Amino acid sequence: MVDMSRRAALLFAGLSIAWGVPYLLIKIAVEELSPLTLVLARTALGAALLLPVAVARGWVRPVLARWPQLLVFTAVEITVPWLLLTRAEQHLSSSLTGLLVAAVPLVGVGVAMATGRHEALGRGGVLGLGLGVAGVALLVGVDVGGSQWSAVGEMAIVVVCYALGAALLARWFSDLPGPGVVALSLTAAALGYLPFAVPGLPHHLPSARVTTSVLLLALISTAAAFLLLVALVGEIGPVRATTITYVNPAVAVVAGAVVLGEPITVWTVGGFALVIAGSLLVNRRRPAQEPLDESAPCPAPVAAPTAT
Repeated sequence: MVDMSRRAALLFAGLSIAWGVPYLLIKIAVEELSPLTLVLARTALGAALLLPVAVARGWVRPVLARWPQLLVFTAVEITVPWLLLTRAEQHLSSSLTGLLVAAVPLVGVGVAMATGRHEALGRGGVLGLGLGVAGVALLVGVDVGGSQWSAVGEMAIVVVCYALGAALLARWFSDLPGPGVVALSLTAAALGYLPFAVPGLPHHLPSARVTTSVLLLALISTAAAFLLLVALVGEIGPVRATTITYVNPAVAVVAGAVVLGEPITVWTVGGFALVIAGSLLVNRRRPAQEPLDESAPCPAPVAAPTAT
């Protein structure tokens, strides 16, 4: 990133933390809460925080006008992947989960090619795909074993959902405010989870550690993160803002190591480096491409991850 103001740098750092720690917070919360209970709490609290802002800014009505697309997007970007990611973290470390999500840009290229929205990869792009696949294989092959493979399968669905969700967001809502789309998506997801999660709600409050994790997940990693993203896009444009994707996994690894004592091995570092190098290669602009207009409207990319 170049020519970044101090405000932009602070926004970037804040968003890196906000979208880098969800994996840690989820790992802590599933110690006492079921995946359904946790995702209900996260979506409901996130909606309670963002929906008033969206109503006050007049963002609700234009988004509701596209409610069929909103429901599809919500299912692909929130309802399915958030539940599967939470289930996967019952078996995988928070750091490995964050690193696997780093493969979203690689899958995003595949989605773009399948829908005819991406130019030919070229030799560098093909090399990037190879490096990315090798990085994921290294991460999974070294750190996963036994029953954890089912969790890896769930993470594969999460990655595909995030990549597809970003494509749907760009296609259907590129002219609408990102926080408005997110606020209504969280509301729809919470209402959808409600009848399934209520029967399994705990009969007593969880521990202070878990309660704090849930509150931070909703407040910092969901509501505040999207507001930070909108501000960051306004500072540096949508294209450079997407480089947040390459920082979040590193934050997840460090957070998991510091708080939960999860190991950082040479294989972890090597696999992550390959995934990031591959993502950079397949997503780089080639000389023949037209310059990208950084001032063009762009919605909040929920898949940063995610956006986890």
